[in-house]
Amino acid sequence: MNTDCTGQSWFFQPLNGNKKNRQREVRAAFDGGDITSDAGALLLREADHRFGIIRRFAACFRDLRNPELIEHTVTELLSQRIYGLALGYEDLNDHDDLRYDPLLATLCDKADPVGKNRLQKRDKGKPLAGKSTLNRFELPRTNETGRYRKIIADIQAIDRTFVDIFLSAHQKAPKRIVLDLDATDDPLHGKQEGKFFHGYYKCHCYLPLYIFCGDFLLCSRLRTADRDGADGSLEEVERIVRQIRERWPRVEIALRGDSGFCREALMSWCEENLVHYVFGLARNTRLEDMINKQMKKAARRYKETGEAARVYRDFRYRTRKSWGRKRRVIGKAEYLKKGRNPRFVVTSYTKNIYDGKTLYEKEYCARGDMENRIKEQQLWLFADRTSTHELVSNQLRLYLSSMGYCLMETLRRVGLRGTRLARAQCNTIRTRLLKIGAWVGVSVRRVVVSFCSSYPYKDVFAAVYENLARAAPV
Repeated sequence: MNTDCTGQSWFFQPLNGNKKNRQREVRAAFDGGDITSDAGALLLREADHRFGIIRRFAACFRDLRNPELIEHTVTELLSQRIYGLALGYEDLNDHDDLRYDPLLATLCDKADPVGKNRLQKRDKGKPLAGKSTLNRFELPRTNETGRYRKIIADIQAIDRTFVDIFLSAHQKAPKRIVLDLDATDDPLHGKQEGKFFHGYYKCHCYLPLYIFCGDFLLCSRLRTADRDGADGSLEEVERIVRQIRERWPRVEIALRGDSGFCREALMSWCEENLVHYVFGLARNTRLEDMINKQMKKAARRYKETGEAARVYRDFRYRTRKSWGRKRRVIGKAEYLKKGRNPRFVVTSYTKNIYDGKTLYEKEYCARGDMENRIKEQQLWLFADRTSTHELVSNQLRLYLSSMGYCLMETLRRVGLRGTRLARAQCNTIRTRLLKIGAWVGVSVRRVVVSFCSSYPYKDVFAAVYENLARAAPV
């Protein structure tokens, strides 16, 4: 980051010498010039240019500003925010300092990375947008009018972009894909529009819906918490499946979710549209009675071995009111140190495709990895930073975080393939690969980035660069 030399120096405890070396003084000053701590983000920029993630996202916005007065395009504003989130800068206030950084300006493809040609004298030396400009950008225009709301976000186009990124990442159609659905809490601490107290999470929150396919994020829909966890999931699944089948008409699609998504409307739609499902099923006394023999058997095994015991039963089941037909249910009679632990799933798969044990342990339990992806986005890409007043603005912030995740996932999937960080989470990628100290020199013809010579992951950096260079651009 650009640091002004104040002329002041600080003297710290000296470095003690010995018989061969004299004592050395330790002096520090802000006189290093243009130095960045985020030089590894050049790899993020390379991944983005190869696969066009931010470019496709920017195409979903319409800019009604006067072209003659624009200094920061929509693509540049989006790039600044998305790269900022990927690098750990969650707050808009951070950008009042980051706006000086020529490296971040290079990431955002600013033609003037040191800001010497800015129109206003007060903006000279600041190539990037400040917090006020970014804040106005994050108040997108919907039906309102106003002097500060001149950028229109096309929500439907943004939703399609996430699926398009997933589709374009595959050179050929896979035989089978699994769509994982989950809802989570987004705690609120202000007076945001739609704020509601959720009894399960015991806080005021939003209740965003996520849909993943493996590590790919396909949907991040911000919802108020005054609703069922599955509310709106059918509409999201319909549009995602429709878009996928436009490209891959023969692919097998399966839905997977916890008991919160075990709803008649969703299961019936799957059965009518040749989509498989595996959903958790909330236990009740009727279901527990159906696996009573298996539970006794599991208890005997536990007493004999002292280890967790599981016995499965495969049967047909129908609720008394909510379901319109009988469906296949797998009951897991499990006995642990703490006692009985019955669990159930309902599925459209038949026995000749998956037996009960395989379906539960290999198919249903695999959904736990999706929860790690949600935690990645919330903890490390700040998806819970929904602190503006309006719901639509907070949805845009969720989209920014989601695009930051897509960019990091692309870097991990393509760039880090075959390296020791191939399965690293976003925070590990950030601290080990992106946070590199470097000197930045800008001249008329080039931008030179001189990395820290003692950087310990040079081999990983080189491997990532080679992987990205070999990747076919989209």
